[in-house]
Amino acid sequence: QVQLVESGGGLVQAGGSLRLSCAASGRTFSSYAMGWFRQAPGKEREFVAAINRGASRRYYADSVKGRFTISRDNAKNTVYLQMNSLKPEDTAVYYCAASGRLYLPTRRVDYEYWGQGTQVTVSS
Repeated sequence: QVQLVESGGGLVQAGGSLRLSCAASGRTFSSYAMGWFRQAPGKEREFVAAINRGASRRYYADSVKGRFTISRDNAKNTVYLQMNSLKPEDTAVYYCAASGRLYLPTRRVDYEYWGQGTQVTVSS
């Protein structure tokens, strides 16, 4: 089992920045690829970014490419999402997730463990 707890959400003006953190406990954090997803009201949960076990590869949704950066610190059992140039359409609950897959997963079904989410609201 892996327990995930997100933090760092909040209210920010358009153009601002936020840094989300996701602390993991339980089984070996470095054994998992990590991802961030988000869900806006009335919409499906969508992929945002993913990072592989050794942090050598990253993948982003087109909607956040160039603005968001995913990183991880395996010594601290934590994955981060740095969000810059935020837009109102980035408003959503953001979830981190852990996957035991060897490749870099981008589908919800490929992630076994999920956090409870943290709210990000971007005002115009």
